[in-house]
Amino acid sequence: MGYKIISGNASIELARQIADELGVELSEVKVGRFSDGEITVKIVENVRGKNCYVVQSTSSPVNENLMELLIISDALKRASAKRITAVVPYYGYGRQDRKAEPRVPITARLVADLFATAGITRVLTMDLHAGQIQGFFDIPVDHLYGRSVLLNYFKSKELKKDIVIVSPDASGVERARSFAKHFGAELAIIDKRRPRPNEAFVMNIIGEVKNKNCIILDDLVDTAGTLTKVAAAIKVKGAMSVFAAATHGVLSGDAKEKIQNSCIEKLVLTNSVPLLKDGPTEKIEVLSIAPILAEVIKRISNNESISALFF
Repeated sequence: MGYKIISGNASIELARQIADELGVELSEVKVGRFSDGEITVKIVENVRGKNCYVVQSTSSPVNENLMELLIISDALKRASAKRITAVVPYYGYGRQDRKAEPRVPITARLVADLFATAGITRVLTMDLHAGQIQGFFDIPVDHLYGRSVLLNYFKSKELKKDIVIVSPDASGVERARSFAKHFGAELAIIDKRRPRPNEAFVMNIIGEVKNKNCIILDDLVDTAGTLTKVAAAIKVKGAMSVFAAATHGVLSGDAKEKIQNSCIEKLVLTNSVPLLKDGPTEKIEVLSIAPILAEVIKRISNNESISALFF
């Protein structure tokens, strides 16, 4: 076999699913800690001349998982791997992609530089918070979208007519418009204000949501504060039902409780981020992106086009 599937601790279940889809065994890697917290890594198998795919979302704990990915990649580089592709379904620090105010870093660019320094030669990621992050890398980036998985889910549920796709902010309009086009649905946009991180206020709703079945579409759900406020606002405006969908379920703090106590009927996520604590609840459903990632890995290894998979 010309390639190896390797995983850090953050995404081991997703990596197993990818390996199963490809019909290969997950390569053995020993990841441990010294008593002071330093990460130690040993690649158990011979990887000389192999194309290696390291599956690791840089989700919570972000710094631990990021360092694991970098150290595993450095180990592969020093073991003479032919090519090291970082399969990072969720790219942590992606929200720090610009200088929104004086004297702040552009951490998304810093992390991109660290990837290259560690020996990573290609990045496979999904639904970056901002598309321009691809330009931060000096190595090839394959940017996939989880919307096809979410779209198939909602199409299979045969929702009633009068569907509206809701973008929770102006930056997500392109994402929502694409989803609405493939769904044959209308579009609504939320005008919100964010005075500080993880806090938002809904100001206006642009579009008609009264007597509509609304699907709020975002790239990620973190504290769920914005999501639940948007859901409440469109419900007040007369929406018949409110669903939500996002590729990345970060779900930090009491996000699950907020969703459980909200008017959202169902929040649909992918397993780009492993759900912590008790996993899904009755209002949260998780879909697997392993088939998409496995197909892309297969095509990259065979030097085939993957453009047909972009949506």
